[in-house]
Amino acid sequence: MSAAPDSVTARIIDGLQAGFPVAPAPFASAGAALGLDGPALQQRIGDMLASGLLSRFGPLYNAERLGGGLTLAAMAVPEERFDAVAAQVNAFPEVAHNYRREHRFNMWFVLATAEPGRIDEVIREIRRRTGLTVLNLPREEEYYLGLQLRLGAGEAGGGLARDPGSGPATPPDTTDLELVRATQAGLPLVAEPWAAVAAATGIAEQEVLERFRAMLGRGAIRRIGVVPNHYRLGFTANGMVVWDVEDGTLPVLGPRIGALPFVSHCYRRPRRLPEWPYNLFTMVHGRDRSQVEARAAAIRALLGEALREHRILLSRGILKKTGLRLPAGAGSTTTTRAGCAA
Repeated sequence: MSAAPDSVTARIIDGLQAGFPVAPAPFASAGAALGLDGPALQQRIGDMLASGLLSRFGPLYNAERLGGGLTLAAMAVPEERFDAVAAQVNAFPEVAHNYRREHRFNMWFVLATAEPGRIDEVIREIRRRTGLTVLNLPREEEYYLGLQLRLGAGEAGGGLARDPGSGPATPPDTTDLELVRATQAGLPLVAEPWAAVAAATGIAEQEVLERFRAMLGRGAIRRIGVVPNHYRLGFTANGMVVWDVEDGTLPVLGPRIGALPFVSHCYRRPRRLPEWPYNLFTMVHGRDRSQVEARAAAIRALLGEALREHRILLSRGILKKTGLRLPAGAGSTTTTRAGCAA
């Protein structure tokens, strides 16, 4: 069920998706830009979390930039086995998100691990337990990633440009991992959340601030802020639109597609012939199916003669949606809130 947010709620969602201050007294400084005092902003965010308008408040981690592995996987599950297989797949802690979609390949899930080699191990184990083929579709090129709901304009689209970090991924040290564990379920909703993280971990607040800024800078954290529940806010059509495009055109066309204001994810992924001919993946959100179809038509027009085939895979249900979960005292297996950001 969708909800119509009031003007203050819309202003918070529009303003705080792009980031939350990594500084002392962050609610006060963030609230000042939104016309609210710190306690009022804190209360509003708490209310939105409780009502389901927000699905999360805090850091969104990037498993790859933390030195781990990340991929998108798909399975064609017989209808009579669907619920049982979903339970088997969701039991793996490495499965971060799992969606049912309209296609023969009807189960789509994100795998994220602290070690890249663990991805193949998990896929082999899922195959063994279910007896089903798993398509492994890792990201080969990222053209855009950034879902931002613009409630003030009544639209959902891109516009949250982020630098994923430069240079090779830097494995986190034990202190970074401790901070990840302390915030993987979100930031504490208190007046000084960074000080609360410092107190919980025994790490000096200044070091906490410096380490979070460093993780943002190298892309281990994609962003810190509010994560709206687009379903509750009326954007109920979630379409993964996949395209079979001439490979040589993607360096030019991929960034153009990613720059469209209604595209939240745009990646190049490998084909898996003969089952899967598509090499360009886009995520398009809309208020209904017709809006997603209209936006897909705009992408189709832009791709022009380079396009051979495409499909719209609308989401028919969320099977699992969790945040990053590092086990206590170890940097081994982890899952990350990546959605179809894998």
